[in-house]
Amino acid sequence: MSEPALKSYINGEWVAPLSSQETLTAINPATEEPCAIINLCGPDDVDMAVNAARAAFDAYSSTPLEARLALVEKLIAVFERRYDEMVRAISTEMGAPYDLSHNSQAECGPGHLKETVRAARAMDWDSPIGSTGNLTYEAAGVCVLITPWNWPINQLAAKIGPALVAGCTMVLKPSEVSPLSAQLFAEFIDEAGFPRGVFNMLHGTGAMIGDALTGHPEVDMVSFTGSTRAGIQIAKSAAETVKRVSQELGGKSANIVFADSGLEAAVTRGVLHCFNNSGQSCNAPTRMLVEASAYEEAVTLAAKVAQGVTLGDPMEKGPHLGPVVSKAQFDKIQRLIEAGIAEGARLIVGGPGRAEGFDRGFYVKPTIFAGVHNKMTIAQEEIFGPVLVMIPFDDEADAIRIANDTPYGLAGYVQSGDLERARRVARKIRAGSVYLNGHGQDYCSPFGGYKQSGNGREWGAFGLHDFLEIKVINGFHPA
Repeated sequence: MSEPALKSYINGEWVAPLSSQETLTAINPATEEPCAIINLCGPDDVDMAVNAARAAFDAYSSTPLEARLALVEKLIAVFERRYDEMVRAISTEMGAPYDLSHNSQAECGPGHLKETVRAARAMDWDSPIGSTGNLTYEAAGVCVLITPWNWPINQLAAKIGPALVAGCTMVLKPSEVSPLSAQLFAEFIDEAGFPRGVFNMLHGTGAMIGDALTGHPEVDMVSFTGSTRAGIQIAKSAAETVKRVSQELGGKSANIVFADSGLEAAVTRGVLHCFNNSGQSCNAPTRMLVEASAYEEAVTLAAKVAQGVTLGDPMEKGPHLGPVVSKAQFDKIQRLIEAGIAEGARLIVGGPGRAEGFDRGFYVKPTIFAGVHNKMTIAQEEIFGPVLVMIPFDDEADAIRIANDTPYGLAGYVQSGDLERARRVARKIRAGSVYLNGHGQDYCSPFGGYKQSGNGREWGAFGLHDFLEIKVINGFHPA
């Protein structure tokens, strides 16, 4: 590549690392060619960024709410003006097809920011409580934000937006796999005119700077989205200084399909949702649980849907899927597909190997397994690829038991023509979000999980509260 390596952003300046000379090349997953080079930061850069955020905190957290909201509204305007740049960056770095990048991936940026502004204006920030007390919300402090590659702008906006509105200062470590979208977002913040030190961004790997960030004594709060394995390490690192930690981790979400659901529409919807973003969504409905009386018909319908799914160039418009994000991700998916075959699952569509017609790019065959039981590896592990497993259930209680038989609890899905039954089942699924009959989630709704899917909630007012401390001043209103 002829382009210079991407720099980090500290205290309002674009900077090269202080001591590290290491670089990392990000790969376009559709072409397997380099798409960016980043200068990797080290612990010295962590100190510089955290200290900049600490130095900026008192002044920024004291600015009036309306002044902070005005800055976020400037950020929204910059984002919308440069929207197409973000669409191209996402498609280039992680392979999301153009339509998905334009209509969903990039749209999450303005979507989350606007909802955060609306929620902040609707919130009572200072109010009497009890006989003499006054309840007030204050910024949590210096925050470390660690974000993944699969929905890069969704996660950036869902963390940075509420942190900025709350009055926090921050250090972002975006995924080194998807640096282009984060670099653009940092440019948007710089152009919007936030004070120096409020927002800082470090390019780097978890191995090089993860513990230095999450264990730093000047950091008050960590917000992380990623794997459960990494989340456990972050919680341990943050525990030394008793930091607040908010995490959104993995998932293995069940999609319960009853025989009365309008089977063709329900199965079609479920297959396409599972495959969306090439299966690289933490809340994807990757286990389709089907009522036994309709199971074989559902398998036939699912196979037909999957056979109609096409793969293609992420830079082109159309309803196709793109590649998965990296060779490492491709190889992991292949291992799990092989495990499904070895454990006796019935391969209906797809299977191991690179998708036909592609000699370049990390294109995975859209794959469906039937004859699966919930103890199989492919029913328990998060595959994070376009792989659906189909499991039969006997009755409502059996469906709920299978759905909850997982270490995760991020999402659940229920399809039924009987809305009261769908509601009843939804209440018994141990997950942070449950979706009935194809309905989606609004930006104002809380997003997060139970069990090993994490803690805390993002989006809207709920996400704003993650970045706020609650203070009561007793005697503020004496009798």
